[in-house]
Amino acid sequence: MAKKRNPHIEVRNTEPRDFPAIAEMSRRVYPDDEPWTHEQLASHRRVFPEGQLVAVDTRTDEVVGMAASLIIQWDDYNLYHNYQELTGNYLFTNHNPRGRTLYGAEVMTHPKRRGEGIGKLIYRARRDLARRLRLRRIRAGARLRNYSVYSHLLSPEAYVDRVVRGEIIDPTLTFQLRNGFRVLYIVREYLDDDRPSMGYAAVVEWINHKVARRKDYAGRDQRFARPLPPKKAAATSPRSG
Repeated sequence: MAKKRNPHIEVRNTEPRDFPAIAEMSRRVYPDDEPWTHEQLASHRRVFPEGQLVAVDTRTDEVVGMAASLIIQWDDYNLYHNYQELTGNYLFTNHNPRGRTLYGAEVMTHPKRRGEGIGKLIYRARRDLARRLRLRRIRAGARLRNYSVYSHLLSPEAYVDRVVRGEIIDPTLTFQLRNGFRVLYIVREYLDDDRPSMGYAAVVEWINHKVARRKDYAGRDQRFARPLPPKKAAATSPRSG
């Protein structure tokens, strides 16, 4: 049974005192990867403090979620740029305050606190930031977290198409689609060492309609343009083909 949304969660900007809790949370979320370091988190906060967020339980001051973002000029990048390049070797030193795209580099919720609406609150805060800064869009790379389970049956494109249709649940991509994002295209070797996704990610986008121009809506792959069905989709067995 799903937990009820926790009314005691608030989202605020990250502070240095939050770094140990973020590092520990990232160890739990990504047990096979290196956690975020204090050096990296300090660099994020130094170059773009407004884009660094934590979700905190106000009763205990416990950090239960986080998000890290930077602003980039999207035209400076192409389909072949991977996560490391898009995040300035994880330090966000490529942050460009003159850019018009908020790049969502990270969102995580503490594994023990999932189901409390924490991710939705963080995404709402990130959209509010984009609106406040009058940015045209938010973009991110949604690692295809369950693709390795289906890879013997489906190409990455076919897998994403079925996630968009609601026929397959992908923990990362489905959540982003539910939060108003749409798939633009698929990137290979986005995360080379990520076994569950086999390195694949879908570039997703949320448009700030108040400031976006007509050309900002162009160039989308129409296979992935449809909205996710409103009802919760049932996961499809990887053997169902």
